[in-house]
Order: sequence, then structure tokens, then C-alpha cells
Amino acid sequence: MIETPRLTIRRFAKTDAQDLFEYLSLPDTYLFEPGEPISLEEAHALASERSSGGSFFAVELKGANRMIGHLYFDKIEPCYFMTWELGYIFNPRYHNKGYCSEAAKAIVDYGFSVLLAHRIVAHCNPLNCASWKVLERIGMKREGHFKKMAFFRKDENGSPLWHDAYAYGLVE
Repeated sequence: MIETPRLTIRRFAKTDAQDLFEYLSLPDTYLFEPGEPISLEEAHALASERSSGGSFFAVELKGANRMIGHLYFDKIEPCYFMTWELGYIFNPRYHNKGYCSEAAKAIVDYGFSVLLAHRIVAHCNPLNCASWKVLERIGMKREGHFKKMAFFRKDENGSPLWHDAYAYGLVE
């Protein structure tokens, strides 16, 4: 568990399903993310799956006893490079309050001090200004702009809808 002044960053629990559903059921959540809005049943399955894994962390607002978002933080292969990847999604009700930056900074600090990461990386769509501003706010440096790097959706003909990505990194 990681504590910040306003947040608790912890492992997922099966009881996080309702809070997870609250923001992963919204179409706007997937504007820059893969996937589609999920049902409450799918949220229960996802919370259960994430409660037994080690890559996803719930971000809980202190005093509110509710999850307001989550972080992805996992080691990238090959393991001996000691590189970890950061990602995040937050409930829109809690946007523009600094919670994402606070949580991301805390997990990055944890990565360097506890997990002994050498490097931490993140990617985001250049159109997602809020995301790349979070990465820059926590000290990550933009290291590249990859053209048509990935796709999360296809058009009506089944062709990929490619998008660019900014690459960010931070070295210990």
C-alpha cells in the first residue's frame, strides 16, 4: 500500500467492482483507451481478476472509502532491463483535481525506491493533452513521437484506425 496526502494506492479488491463500473461503463473513458464500455457483471469479473494480479492498483480517495481510478504498473520484458510501464484511468468525476498526478508520482517513486526500477516509461495519444500533461508534471520526459503506432478500433470496413503515440521516459 502506498499513501499520499489525499490518496491510498492499493491492490484491487473484488469489492471495487461498483466503483470500477462507474467509470469503465462510460463511452468517453475509451476515447484514448482500448475496449468498450463494460457492464456491471463485467466489472465484477474485472475486479476479481485484478484482485489476484499484480499489475493494476486501485486509487482510493482517503475519507471517501471509494476507488476513484486505477494505475497500471508492470515490468516490461526483458526483465533484466528493470524497466516498468505506467498507465492510468480515472473516473471523470475526479478529473482536474490533481489526483492522477499525485497517484502517478507516488507509484513512480515506489518503482524507483522499492522495486529498484532503472527506467519507467509511458505512452499516450498526442491528442490526450491531459495525459501527457500528467506525465510531464511528474517529471517524465517526452522521448519520441511515434507515427501510427497503434490502433484500438477499426472502421466500418474492418481497417485499423491507427493513431500516433508520444513516448515518455524517466531514468532513476
